[in-house]
Amino acid sequence: MSDRKESEQQNFEKLSQYRSRIDELDERLIQTLAERHKVVREVFSNKLSDSTIIRDAGREETLLKKVRDMAQDAGIDPYFTEQLFRDIIYQSVRYQSHSLLDHQNNKLDVRSISVSYQGTRGAYSHQAAMRHFSERYDDIRCIGFKTFEKAAIAVEEGETDVAILPIENTTAGSINDTYDVLAEKELHIIGEEVLKVNHCLMATGPVQVSSIRRILSHPQAISQCSRFLAELNHCRIEPYTDTAMAAQKVMDDGDPEQAAIASSYAAELYDLHIIAKDLANQQGNYTRFVIVSRDPIVCDPQIPAKTSLLLATVHEKGALLQCLKVLDRHGINMTKLESRPRIGKPWQYLFYVDLEGNHEESNMRKALREIENKAAHFKILGCYPAQREKEV
Repeated sequence: MSDRKESEQQNFEKLSQYRSRIDELDERLIQTLAERHKVVREVFSNKLSDSTIIRDAGREETLLKKVRDMAQDAGIDPYFTEQLFRDIIYQSVRYQSHSLLDHQNNKLDVRSISVSYQGTRGAYSHQAAMRHFSERYDDIRCIGFKTFEKAAIAVEEGETDVAILPIENTTAGSINDTYDVLAEKELHIIGEEVLKVNHCLMATGPVQVSSIRRILSHPQAISQCSRFLAELNHCRIEPYTDTAMAAQKVMDDGDPEQAAIASSYAAELYDLHIIAKDLANQQGNYTRFVIVSRDPIVCDPQIPAKTSLLLATVHEKGALLQCLKVLDRHGINMTKLESRPRIGKPWQYLFYVDLEGNHEESNMRKALREIENKAAHFKILGCYPAQREKEV
């Protein structure tokens, strides 16, 4: 063997050893995080018995300072380490908040849940459902439907416990079908989930994008990737029922000139090759989902909450403004205002409003009572835990 080949062989063996060592350390990190989570669960059990608050902001800041100091001493970037531990703390608070919610709604001992969603396995809604419920339930049964309405009907008729529906995207905006479902159905919002969406172009093999002639995906995904798709003059873009269903069709057809826009999870499920990624017009592409149920929930005052409303104003000049002034007068922050045509009432509109705060708070109760008196139609869609900004 030549000296060069022998040197290359030695380098390869060293690299393999380093990689094996990194794999061992990664496994230890996961095991340590799992052990930490067990302790968090025990801490939460004690909090239930002595009514201690879920979150201790002072202790969090003390911990983060300690982490920065330890990172500095260990020669690690303190900023990176602090961000990592902020994520770990966020996950701990999230678990405890959800568990407190389940405790107060007599669901802490429930270990299984059924979730309806639009799409098939691997869809973003499916991922959001798993993200939202995986820490709280041992058994999560997700059932896909062709439309948002059918997913909602499954909850109405008792086929599933809850449905998860996308309601807005940071690139494409509001998802009107979900707003229409909320208006028509007697369902209650009991939670929300924010999912970072990374659209990928996938095909049956590792081909060049220039060889693709047909791309399938959900209309929302197509809209969110419009700039990327506008450059592909050689491709026919076709709307499909769902991103994951589009990926499944590409796999089933086996056509090397056909591709789908879906998640990396869908590519893994359907054994497809990702040939382009990060396709959305915006780098920070997030979708907000709402979880709906037949029954409302009680939301503990110490959990940051959001209250969602549905209202129609009387047909008078400045009617909507008068309702919004009520919120201002009571110091309530409105985070979203969306209008949709009122079905069966030409030229009338329903307004969907998201407010910061719990509808049981004194100021909120007074404000909602005033708005209800001013509105032609009024409905509280739900009061539920709000996602923290850290999630996005």
